[in-house]
Parts: sequence; structure tokens; C-alpha cells
Amino acid sequence: MKLIAIDMDGTLVNNNTTINEENVRAIKKAQEAGIHVVVATGRSYKEAVNPVKEAGLTLPIIAINGAQMRDEEGKIKQSITLSKDTYYKADEVLGGHSIYYELYTNKGTYSDNPEMAIDIIVDIIKSANPEVSDEKAHQLADYRINNGRIHTIEDYKEVVAEPDVEIYKLLAFSRNERDRKNALNDFLTFKDLAVSKSAEANIEITHRDAQKGIAVKQYADELGIPMSEVMAIGDNYNDVSMFELAGYSVAMGNAEEDIKKLCTFVTKTNDESGVAFAIQTFMRKNRVS
Repeated sequence: MKLIAIDMDGTLVNNNTTINEENVRAIKKAQEAGIHVVVATGRSYKEAVNPVKEAGLTLPIIAINGAQMRDEEGKIKQSITLSKDTYYKADEVLGGHSIYYELYTNKGTYSDNPEMAIDIIVDIIKSANPEVSDEKAHQLADYRINNGRIHTIEDYKEVVAEPDVEIYKLLAFSRNERDRKNALNDFLTFKDLAVSKSAEANIEITHRDAQKGIAVKQYADELGIPMSEVMAIGDNYNDVSMFELAGYSVAMGNAEEDIKKLCTFVTKTNDESGVAFAIQTFMRKNRVS
């Protein structure tokens, strides 16, 4: 095992969206042993880097499901964008099914409905951590809105019309299962899209080449590491592309049963420092000290 790719929500961070000290120690021990560690998340870089820095870790980050890759110092190594033509078509599909979405760009993340922006992060938190109270989930979601991680705008087209804007992802949300399914069926006709989800009621839309598994393989290739020597740790469907390519696939204890069945190993939950448990277990198996 020479490279570990770790998801963030429901995986690396706990129910308070911080990183347990046990996880920090395990990651640092792996790095000291010469094992590379990278975060692979659906979050924007801005939302992903703070918990990492606060934990005292220095890690490269694959952000927005692989739409952006940054090195340990935050320098952008690669961006994979949606064309504006594809964006307008996707916007039409989502609008046709009355589905709210957030817009991820190089200018930041935007919402045209702050109340729905709170609902979408509550959905992600509750899906990853079912035992978290509604009150606590809303507190964490309010923090996301109030600290400038997401910008409110009346019309997304104001941003998209800017000549230098790059579109990375649409994060859609609807509690209406029929609307979500109908939208997903429509998106099957888009040859240039990757569509997945990271929570109960969301849809994540990126370029077909902006997937965690593709980004992790590219990172491994740069390091000269075969995928057979890569471990991927995650908890949801936007981690599947990593699981399919990695030699070691690890599902969190809080993952859905369908995710667990895809993986070769099931670790403890995110609140129980499941990342640390997985790293320690595989380091012992590989006789790494």
C-alpha cells in the first residue's frame, strides 16, 4: 500500500465535521512510513482545506469529485470543467423537474436560494451521520452559509455569462424522489457528464472525466504507483469510481449496505475514527511500522 485516497464527509470528518485526533495520528504515521495520502472529496477546495489545516495535516486535495486537483500548498494542478453549452442544457433539465441546485465555479460556490442551501448541507450531514440531531445539522449548515463558503445570487446566468468563469459542478437537491429519478433519466442522454450522489436526496453533476477514481488514478500514475497498491476509503456513491479502481477498497461503518458490498473491507464509523482503524489494519497487514 503506497497511496491512500480518503473521502471527507462521512469518512475523514466526524459528526462535528472536524477530523478526529486518532485519524490525524494514523495519517501522519502513514506519511512517515512513505505512504502518500490524498483527500478526494465532493467539497470545493475552500470547504475542504480548512478542516485539514485545522487538524495540522498537509495533504493534496482532489476537490469537487475530481473536477479540481490541488497540491499540498493549494496550487491548482488541474481543472476539468463543464462547457457552458452543457451547463445550459443541464440547467434546463433541472428546471424542468423543479430541482434546486448549487453552482460550483472557479469564482466560488453559488446559491439562488439560501434556505435550500441549508437543506442541501443538512441532507449531506444527516446522510453521512444519521445519529446527528436535526438541530445540530442545521447549526453546521448555518455556519456554511454565514461564513461566506457559499455566495447568494439571484440568477446563476450572471455568473455563467462572465467570460473567465469555469463551471465545475452542479450539486442538485430535491426530496421528491420521482423528480430526481426523472432528471437522472434525462441526464443519461448526456455523453459528457458524470452523475452520482453523496447523500439521500442529491445529484452531483460533473464532466465525465471529473470523477474521484479517474483523479486518484492520475495522481497515482504521476507517483509511479500502480492502482493495485492504492487504498480508497469512502462512504457513498460518489466514491464508487475510486472503489472500482483501487486495490484496497474500504467502506466506512456508517456507509449504506450497497456501498459496503462493493468493498473488500468495512471499517469503523467516521465518528469512531474508522479512517485510522483502516490505515492501522492495512499497515499491520503490510508490515509497515
